[in-house]
Amino acid sequence: MGESTGTVRVAVVQAAPVIMDRERTLEKALGLIEICGRENARIIVFPEAFIPAYPRGLTFGAVVGSRSPGGRKDFRRYFENSVEIPSETTIALGEAAKKFGAYLAMGIVERAGGTLYCTTLYFGSDGSLLGKHRKLKPTGSERILWGEGDGSTLTVVDTPYGKMGGLICWENYMPLARAAIYGKGVTLYLAPTADSREEWQSTIRHIALEGRCFVLSVNQYVHKSMYPEDLACYGDLRDLPDHMCPGGSAIIDPLGQYVAGPVRDREDILFADLDLGAIAESRFDFDVVGHYARSDVLRLVVNENSLESVTFSKEADPSGYPSRKESNRD
Repeated sequence: MGESTGTVRVAVVQAAPVIMDRERTLEKALGLIEICGRENARIIVFPEAFIPAYPRGLTFGAVVGSRSPGGRKDFRRYFENSVEIPSETTIALGEAAKKFGAYLAMGIVERAGGTLYCTTLYFGSDGSLLGKHRKLKPTGSERILWGEGDGSTLTVVDTPYGKMGGLICWENYMPLARAAIYGKGVTLYLAPTADSREEWQSTIRHIALEGRCFVLSVNQYVHKSMYPEDLACYGDLRDLPDHMCPGGSAIIDPLGQYVAGPVRDREDILFADLDLGAIAESRFDFDVVGHYARSDVLRLVVNENSLESVTFSKEADPSGYPSRKESNRD
């Protein structure tokens, strides 16, 4: 699909989930999608780990060298409220996208076997699940909860408005990961995050300038009162601020300027009509993987294989190791 022209109306949803409750969070998400759809948004973006929660402030009873029974109970609750693919949850999200003819990016905690992943799901305007991206490198204590994605989900999807894809939170500090997304021709760069610092604004403006793309960055707004008090590790929150995550969602144009936001200290939806021709204007003097690249000096090779810990084969020697005869060759 070539460069798009015209405009597209986008919506960035800064909201909180019903923490640790998949079904009630889904119900809230469907209501928010309806608001966006009735405002004629054709691209709708939700925050990182929206369903069932980004569990900011919780320790799950884990310290170096030990875990606690209470922390295991909280993890079980998180696990049981995570999202399988496919499931009734993903079907409902797809139907909502189809109802309003919108492309939907939804942050979930994905359950695959016994492992959770921080994942962005991409739904098409026909309701189909176009693809997903699993966070490559959970940050800090997130690694206790989430596994690592691989190169098979460095997803960029075609839309009538350009190529849409992106990275999650601090993945955006990984230069080679950004280069991989740029290399797939992204023009609508999604940056769902849990980072509400002012420094994050510098990051997303830099990405817009570097990738010469629109950046849609979306965070949750979360107040301490939103946490269920029956969590085993609820005491972890005692000394934390009431505004657990103030937000900071924003939409940036390809020259690094704000189109909307940043918005803080409340739940809100940012709407913007993006001039898609601004992509071509911005690339007049800079195209990071095109006329401004030096492939004779610098190149990136990306492994897009799905990396499985266990594979099965019906061949005589499925181990992959050389036979004794082969290993004795000089």
